[in-house]
Amino acid sequence: MRCRKIWAAVAASLVSLTAAATEFRSSDIHPDDYPTVTAVRFMGERLKQLSGGKHTIKVFPSGALGGEKETIEQAKIGALQMVRVNVGAMNNVCPETIVPTMPFLFRSVDHLHKVLDGPIGADILKACEKQGFVGLAFYDSGARSMFTAKRAVRSFADMKGMKVRVQQSDLWVSMLEAMGANATPMPMGEVYTGLKTGLIDAAENNYPTYESARAFEVAKYFTKTEHSMAPEILLFSKRAWDRLSAEEQGWIRQAAKESVPYMRKQWADREARSLAIVKAGGAEIIEIDKAPFQAAMKPVYDKFITDAQLKSLVKRVQEVQ
Repeated sequence: MRCRKIWAAVAASLVSLTAAATEFRSSDIHPDDYPTVTAVRFMGERLKQLSGGKHTIKVFPSGALGGEKETIEQAKIGALQMVRVNVGAMNNVCPETIVPTMPFLFRSVDHLHKVLDGPIGADILKACEKQGFVGLAFYDSGARSMFTAKRAVRSFADMKGMKVRVQQSDLWVSMLEAMGANATPMPMGEVYTGLKTGLIDAAENNYPTYESARAFEVAKYFTKTEHSMAPEILLFSKRAWDRLSAEEQGWIRQAAKESVPYMRKQWADREARSLAIVKAGGAEIIEIDKAPFQAAMKPVYDKFITDAQLKSLVKRVQEVQ
């Protein structure tokens, strides 16, 4: 039954990809006003202009079409034309995407942008094609840092023995273990209660999530470890892409490219608002020496960056000035 439904969706999707009327469907798990959602809408407006009204994009936010894993699968078979997911969700699909997911890889947001806007970013996007996806762009996802309830993390030694909520990811578990902490996989929706009751000592995320989840009410210490800047990635179904003309593909690429600075501005504004809110709510923002954290990551890189191609990609990222 599930297979019949999927192939029915494929058929309906392919019928819509005609010269008469083309509405590309794009999925996102974030809410309607989130920067990734508004950026894809902006892309849709630019695509409409570039195509003389021929092509449009309809964004389905808030996981309306499924979670990231499910929508990646839908795009692969052509049931969905576009998906916006965190690059970590593609790690098991396209091996090259694990590189920008690695902890402490990017030195700053400027470094992140130089890497993703240049040949390295282009190579990672291109690598997705052999897996059935056309990589269009990278969006920002902020820097993830630690926030704690009972005591602040002011040094690497303070992480030892802490119970830290992480997403269900082997990479994240390995990273926390390398810090000496006890990784505790848990749904994000349970973090507030977990911090309040002492089930966990800490969690990690960016400013907007720290603020929107109201975690700052129960975890007043926000330590800027900035251990991950894993970006978002915008992907087009190759099955749908191959049905388009070169001119149409060019319009889509141009619209996606123009949406990147728009998204980054939206994200920067969102981060600034969230930071102001958590500070007003009593959060303490703590700067930290990252060197001991970075040094502890060698076994994590040894475990996940295993072949020559991935090692070369990491080296290229580190060499970008």
